[in-house]
Amino acid sequence: MVKLAILATLQVFTTVNALTLAGGRVTELHGIPYYIGDVAVSQFLDLSAFSVSNATLSDVDVVPLTVIASNSTSFTGHELNETVSDYIDRDDVFSSAFLNAIYLNYNGNTTPSIDLPSIIPMLRKECNSVFLVSPEYSVRREYNAVNSRIARPLPIGPYFASTKTGEIFKAHRLYADDYNAFLQPAVSDEKGGYLPLSATSESALGNSIAVPSRLYYSMTPEQPLAGLRLGVKDIFHVKGLRTSGGNRAYYSLYEPCNATGSAIQSLLDQGAVLVGKMGTVQFANGDRPTADWVDFHCPFNPRGDGYQDPSGSSTGPGAGMGAYNWLDIAVGSDTGGSMRGPAGAQGLFGNRPSTGAVDLDSVIPLCSGLDTAGVFARSAGLWSRVVHAWYKRFDRGFYTYPRTLWYPEASFTADAINSTEASALIEGFVGQLEGFLATNRTRVNLGASWNGTRPVDAPATLQDLLHYTYGTLISVYQWLHLGVPFFADYADVHAGRTPYINPGPLLRWRLGEASGQAGFDTAWTNKTIFKSWWEGPSGFGARDNQTCSEALYVYPNSVGAVGYRDEYFGSPSPPYWGMSDSNIAVFAGLPDLVVPIGEIPFNSTKSGKTEYLPVTMSLVAARGCDLMLANMVSEMESRGILHAVAVGPRLYP
Repeated sequence: MVKLAILATLQVFTTVNALTLAGGRVTELHGIPYYIGDVAVSQFLDLSAFSVSNATLSDVDVVPLTVIASNSTSFTGHELNETVSDYIDRDDVFSSAFLNAIYLNYNGNTTPSIDLPSIIPMLRKECNSVFLVSPEYSVRREYNAVNSRIARPLPIGPYFASTKTGEIFKAHRLYADDYNAFLQPAVSDEKGGYLPLSATSESALGNSIAVPSRLYYSMTPEQPLAGLRLGVKDIFHVKGLRTSGGNRAYYSLYEPCNATGSAIQSLLDQGAVLVGKMGTVQFANGDRPTADWVDFHCPFNPRGDGYQDPSGSSTGPGAGMGAYNWLDIAVGSDTGGSMRGPAGAQGLFGNRPSTGAVDLDSVIPLCSGLDTAGVFARSAGLWSRVVHAWYKRFDRGFYTYPRTLWYPEASFTADAINSTEASALIEGFVGQLEGFLATNRTRVNLGASWNGTRPVDAPATLQDLLHYTYGTLISVYQWLHLGVPFFADYADVHAGRTPYINPGPLLRWRLGEASGQAGFDTAWTNKTIFKSWWEGPSGFGARDNQTCSEALYVYPNSVGAVGYRDEYFGSPSPPYWGMSDSNIAVFAGLPDLVVPIGEIPFNSTKSGKTEYLPVTMSLVAARGCDLMLANMVSEMESRGILHAVAVGPRLYP
């Protein structure tokens, strides 16, 4: 019989030498930094549990703790060892340091027991100080187990517990944001809102992000996104946090939000775990890294030599997803390419959905009617799971796919791609797509198609119709609906002063002010003409009862082109003028999904070495066929046509 005296031979709790910060503290366990918040999730009701035999803990404040659940009638050392191995395999927050204290909770239906002789060797090995068990276990105090009750049930996993109050706090691992992807790290207030995180680990390169244990979350039909760590572009309002929109004056002027917008709340309700707000081109416009990013520094693209333009405006979400394994998904917006640009630059799965996919209340607008919310992921399977949960307005039952593949020849020429390596990758992918769809590509010329089927009295070319459409729509709308009230609100509290606006957005707002509502109305009419044409006689955007979309339209998204972030430019960049493949989804309200297909080498002038950049393709379907695309790319990944990508310099290291 192993007596409680064995406890005295075990090391007492590791004292957490913590620096107290606003809202919590930081400590290290086994060299790993952790954040301990000040929001308790439960509490031990009997503090005597922390004073057992000779292991008095009166001089210890916060101790690491592991919660284990078991339904075994006899909990053994083998089960303990298997449980710990499982925790380590599944979670980047948990480590053996949390075995300093263990709380075993019984969730079975009979009277359980504990096989202490088989458990004690592991407790000694892991320097355990006290083994707490729920009241269902029958133990005698002379054994290395102490009955204890907690105020609220807890999920399994690592925690910190106060020996002074018995309060139990979630464990968050701190990761350095070395790529400057985040503007505001955040932690849950456990009441439906969030608190800005002020903790930092040893890094001079940016914030630290606190991520909770993955063990706290279990996927259910109601919560298909349970435990997915989520970053959000800082144009989406989140309860408890300020929104910056990439502008310091905006961030300072407005109070923390008192509600989370519908789009983000839907993800949270389905189990996603917000870890922070991420960098954005100012007010979701089109800043260039060196020339225009004035108020905040541009995030770093992790691909290649680390000094490529990360694209925008969902810059932080794209950079973070390309950089951090601990970040599962990131939400951005796409009005004219703000998801698809970063998806291409970082080699990710990222989309512009059909307009109206989710409600965009409590979001800084660029242009209502064009704005959409998309998600980045590193695999087609995960991306598909998220959009199935998120885009509830679309039919998800399409598992047969289009038999027509529109191939705009002008987009695939050697001059358009300008890389033999990229051309080879793209041609290989299109060939595989033909095989997957059991069809051959249909070569098309949009200009010629327009000339043959355009509405009566419409301009002779698509460029004539649409050249100024996008730029006019976003410039006028954002000036009237954001710029005007923002300038007025700022002047009210700053003695008539105007806020600082980065050069790019300021130029656009001035153009919008000059164009006015009349210019907007004309541009919207032109957009509507194109949408009707695309869905009408041309047949490009027709729907199908069996495949949702009668056809897929494909075009190269990124082709591995080098674009250094330190290049200097002249005057501020105006909004996009012109009509290209990427505008089709914008004007017609269609889903446009970027998928990575490979990477090609280049000689870096920064590293002096051969590096690699992503090559990606865009897949465009009929309006409302987003979930057909999701089913399709998930199946393509399972067949080895598409592949999940890694983080860091290479997609496929």
